[in-house]
Amino acid sequence: MAFGFFTRISVPSLDSFKEEDLAGAAKYFPLVGIVVGMVGAGMYLVATRLFPSSIAILLSMAATLYLTGAFHEDGLADSADGFGGGWGREQILTIMQDSRLGTYGAVVLCLVLFGKYQVLNALPDYFLAFILVVGHALSRLAAVYVMASLPYAKPDGKAKPLATRVGWPDLCVATVLACLPIPLFYWHFSPFVFEAKDWLVLGGHCVSPMILVWIWWRNKIQHWLGGYTGDCLGAMQQLTELALYIGLLAWCQQL
Repeated sequence: MAFGFFTRISVPSLDSFKEEDLAGAAKYFPLVGIVVGMVGAGMYLVATRLFPSSIAILLSMAATLYLTGAFHEDGLADSADGFGGGWGREQILTIMQDSRLGTYGAVVLCLVLFGKYQVLNALPDYFLAFILVVGHALSRLAAVYVMASLPYAKPDGKAKPLATRVGWPDLCVATVLACLPIPLFYWHFSPFVFEAKDWLVLGGHCVSPMILVWIWWRNKIQHWLGGYTGDCLGAMQQLTELALYIGLLAWCQQL
């Protein structure tokens, strides 16, 4: 259900499917992120054999956009339009439901996509494929934590079937799944990082920007909407993914 809802991957049809069952699939969102990240990483590794790294990164981003149908990017753009042009809860929600792309949405979407492209280009090539997997997994975990801490803000919407509050057992499963790619760091960074304090510095640089963005966006949607929408979850995924890459780049600059 998670793969069928968040990607273009064909999944078997379920005769007994109910929309309410999607709430139980929330814990697998980081696993979806791992697969999406692996597709992006695979495209990057293949493309680098034929093209410069900058073109390979562009093709990698295109592959993940195609695989997800730009699902989260659409949420980011709708959120930017709503919060940029709305002056109250109902107005924000109304604008976010409009399928047309506004100025705020276009500007923010371009900035985030271009920002990811620029930051990924600035990162060392030798671990770029690994950070793509980690970034897609942890950023989707950030969206799950929003679902666990806030109620759904609308009576209907594309995320309504997911609106059941995520419980601690499911949250633990999601956290474990999201952390599965992290040992790739140890395996790939071991020739460069040896002391425990270096690992703490790396973790702080990567996670701290994500936490700050998560707190800011969660508090913003809670203040204005009283909860989350599907668009808000998509925006959280996009913003925290970019924050992770920026934090890692800041760490790389100190090496």
